[in-house]
Amino acid sequence: MNNGSHGMRGMALDLTFDTAARFRLCFVCTGNICRSPMAETVFRELARRRGLDPLLAVTSAATGDWHVGERCDGRALEALARRGYDGSRHRAKQFEADWFPSLDLVVVFDRGQERTLRSWASTETDRAKVGLLLAFDPEHGEAGEVPDPYYSDAGLFDLVLATIEHACAALLRQIEPGIRQGAP
Repeated sequence: MNNGSHGMRGMALDLTFDTAARFRLCFVCTGNICRSPMAETVFRELARRRGLDPLLAVTSAATGDWHVGERCDGRALEALARRGYDGSRHRAKQFEADWFPSLDLVVVFDRGQERTLRSWASTETDRAKVGLLLAFDPEHGEAGEVPDPYYSDAGLFDLVLATIEHACAALLRQIEPGIRQGAP
């Protein structure tokens, strides 16, 4: 289990994540260079379009540390750009177990990531914060996983991005009423 002993990883959440936001969300994939940064970028834009960005804190991270500090995979950046998104500011970071208390939801893309994150959680409350992205999308249901496009071509990146866009819209629709409740 990661323990936060690497300074850059431990600092990453503090530098990029507003813990005072009404709702705090982290997308987590394996390397934080494909699926999770695409989801972070899409979700931020969807929230901005709905006027929710001041109430949300959205970030992304990896279960592994091999890409820490790197930019998005070029194919992910190209897929995002083709759909009108800018993912150029992203830098990969590894998820740290001590982030759980600061988060409301940890969204993963496959069962392996779900098992890993739940094993890192020290309480049942924190384990319950972990959920599959496609479980929020009624068209996919709880069994669906978002495929990892890393070892594929641009076509799969486009398909994965379209899946992420649809699921992020469904996720935002589900959490929006709770975020707006009590907002000024």
